[in-house]
Amino acid sequence: MSATSYPRSNEDWQGVFIRHIATALAERNSLTLWAPDGPRAEAIQYAPLENDRRWLAALSERGGIAHLLSKRPAQGVVSATRLLARLRSAYRKASGDTDVFHINWMQNALPLAGLPNPAVIAVLGSDFKLLKLPGMRTAMRAMLRQRRAVLTPNAEWMVEQLQNDFGDLAQVTAVPFGVDDRWYKIDRTPEKPFRWLVVQRVTRDKMGPLFSWGDSLFSGGQRELHLIGPNQENLSIPDWVHYHGAASPDALAQDWFPEAAGLLTLSEHSEGRPQVILESMAAGLPVIASDLPAHRDVISSGKTGWIVNNETSFREAVSALEQIPAQRDFAVHCRQFALERYGTWQDCAQRYESLYQQLTAAP
Repeated sequence: MSATSYPRSNEDWQGVFIRHIATALAERNSLTLWAPDGPRAEAIQYAPLENDRRWLAALSERGGIAHLLSKRPAQGVVSATRLLARLRSAYRKASGDTDVFHINWMQNALPLAGLPNPAVIAVLGSDFKLLKLPGMRTAMRAMLRQRRAVLTPNAEWMVEQLQNDFGDLAQVTAVPFGVDDRWYKIDRTPEKPFRWLVVQRVTRDKMGPLFSWGDSLFSGGQRELHLIGPNQENLSIPDWVHYHGAASPDALAQDWFPEAAGLLTLSEHSEGRPQVILESMAAGLPVIASDLPAHRDVISSGKTGWIVNNETSFREAVSALEQIPAQRDFAVHCRQFALERYGTWQDCAQRYESLYQQLTAAP
């Protein structure tokens, strides 16, 4: 498995889902991981050499490839070129002992060119921006022609475009991520004044219109807005926002989710399927979200949350979810939906394992 994002500590936000996937897969298969260094299950074999380990650590400190390409394009291109060269070396070294490559992010699959191994290629939301780069689709198609492969977007809304672009060369199968067991066990008891949570990186695209739409709702003291996440763009945060910086998953599960009235995200960022939304639903915490494909794919308005597209609908959704009977109904629907559709990380690992078996079976 390869990934360019991985949590450097138990408190780090970057790539937490990669850690969960790798841990669950290592319980079922022999797994070698090429990724930034961080806490790992003992069963995971760590592949990077020392110089790669240091380089990946520096890349993580700068926010990762997607962040650099978006905010510092020149540095991003240089870093992406160096990354592909390092991955190429790692893939060639591992090729003879690897039954299936499991690649996270499409660009990380490009260095497989010339190698015969089958591959599962996990497609995430940021990949759709990269596919717009000149030559990216052509390079991906050339790589896919050389092997048996399955493209596995983590959300159903991505399937149609991937099928149109690559369906003649590779199978396209949505593989939803799972949710850690602890989120299903949270007992929520929201009380007035209601606390609303925003849990995401603080960037302009991620915040969207939150600060303008939320001013009159949250500045009067009748309810509170708590923002949790690293301020990656040093945005100015209004005084009425209770900003707490980054928090560990343990802190979210123990201190924040149990007392929250709901999760808010008005993101305008290119999202795949935000993991925090799945965790929120597993905890019985309804979600109010902007009208993006990634959000519509998960949220059923009036049942597991609300999709909003203007300030009026945002205010109405907040008001509706502050009714105690509604809180109870939404909690039941959210948890049931998450359990039936996404399950746990072990369920996710089983979904991937079935694809490994399919790729390695005799034609």
